[in-house]
Amino acid sequence: MHLLLYFWLLTSICSCLAAASSRTFTKKGNSSFVSSSTDGFSTNGSSLRFIGTNLYWLPTLESNDDIWNVLKNISDTGIKVIRIWAFNDVETIPESGTWFQLVQNGTTTINDGPTGLQKLDTVVQMAEQQGLYVIMSLTNNWNPRPNTTTGNSSSQLLASVTLPRNTLSNDYGGMDLYVRQFALQNHDDFFTNNKILTAFQNYTKQIVLRYVNSPAVFSWELANDARCNSTMPTSATCTTQTITKWHATMAEFIASLDPNHIVSAGTSGFQCADCPKLYPITPTASAAPSPAPGKKRSSVTPLTNEQVTKQRAESRRRNRAAAKRAGTLKEDGVMIRGHWVSTATREVSSSIDSTMDGSSGVDSQDILNIPNIGFGSFQIFPDQDSYGPDDPNLGPVQNKINSGLAWIQQSAQSANAVGKPVVLNGFGLVTQDNLNNFVPFNMTYAPYVSSTAVMAVTNATTNFANSTQQQQGYSSFLDMGNSAGLAGIMQYQWGSTGITQSSAATQLDTTNSSTMGVSPNDGYSIANNTAVQQILKQHAQAMAGDS
Repeated sequence: MHLLLYFWLLTSICSCLAAASSRTFTKKGNSSFVSSSTDGFSTNGSSLRFIGTNLYWLPTLESNDDIWNVLKNISDTGIKVIRIWAFNDVETIPESGTWFQLVQNGTTTINDGPTGLQKLDTVVQMAEQQGLYVIMSLTNNWNPRPNTTTGNSSSQLLASVTLPRNTLSNDYGGMDLYVRQFALQNHDDFFTNNKILTAFQNYTKQIVLRYVNSPAVFSWELANDARCNSTMPTSATCTTQTITKWHATMAEFIASLDPNHIVSAGTSGFQCADCPKLYPITPTASAAPSPAPGKKRSSVTPLTNEQVTKQRAESRRRNRAAAKRAGTLKEDGVMIRGHWVSTATREVSSSIDSTMDGSSGVDSQDILNIPNIGFGSFQIFPDQDSYGPDDPNLGPVQNKINSGLAWIQQSAQSANAVGKPVVLNGFGLVTQDNLNNFVPFNMTYAPYVSSTAVMAVTNATTNFANSTQQQQGYSSFLDMGNSAGLAGIMQYQWGSTGITQSSAATQLDTTNSSTMGVSPNDGYSIANNTAVQQILKQHAQAMAGDS
């Protein structure tokens, strides 16, 4: 059944996406720096489409040999771009391990030594030697602390941190650390407080000027998953315009420092068609490339709530029909004269959920239309975010996969209407094998580690993918992303075995050895997952051939 749905999704991509996937990228000059345009990315005179991966933890490895070996394994796979944290903020100087910046009592101090930015230097230099580009993310929306409230509610307390620092992607400082150390209360103070803005711009300036002449830097990503809400409370005044304005301010600031590199947004891709825009799309502008002789130009239209609702309803009808043909349909009514009569509504609700209503404070299309933003991003983490209502005709895992496929289509259409490239900068499915390591981005502990084995097994088998489903999901995401014309697709996250270093500040899995470890895992690592690595390798070759 899911194969039939997937085939329909592939073949039903709207005409504007078909135009995007068939366009021929225009070759640029011979600059070794990556550039972006309506045609996508280019470098060294040729277009660039890529498969990438995330490894936030790479600069924390103590051994240069470890860093080199990890990057070589990635390069050997055919992956062209990696995405890392170019920040590592602390509130007190740690006894060991890597840290880049101390943020304390309203002041900041940058660590330029061998445990600081020199580690980032090593990563960038080695990436260049391995032929890899690096997306440098400058801060994180998520930095939860133990024993603090979640969101605006005081009812839930986070468990104590038991993992060493830098094990989790959300344990590198970020927006909430600035807010706490500048004695403010709300998460969105990060976007509006002038003292914080000055401090963050100072750090950003140090990083940007440090690598302004490095061709290994793909782009400066302003923030990972910026939004109004986080672990700390959110003020009532934070809107999509708050987040858009901050992106515009920072993009202009970086552009004034660095003429060589692209500035990118790192949002999850949330949309808000009905929100007021700071950078509205000009109705008469056509973002689509010129058509081939004798063919009509495909229309490019912004994504609307009506379209999303219609697509969801049509998908649900098709899934129901497929289930009926397969004999797996679960009827929800009563039998009258030999026919089922429904007692419940089968149509998708006309209401729009948090991915489309602006409640997160993110309007990715408005952010993408900022003049100094070179490309947009979106993410797929269906174990943490919902991209639409579940279809009762499908199981939990298939619902996650299908919602991700629809999210790719919608994100591609939204970006195509602006006329700039878009990258899926992180996608992942938590598997049953990884469940005990899974820590959501706004938490400090693994919620599915339970002393009640029956409960853990039940959660794993009903709500999370097995290895086969993960492979099917990843292949589907990559196929759909390529078909929809995405400029890049990045798996989250890479994992590596054979790590020789052991630091009190980084958690390594040394179950099978006292000296060799496995890289940090927040529930998405593909260390030892040769099947997924092979899938990435195959698609990397395909994307490179399409460039």
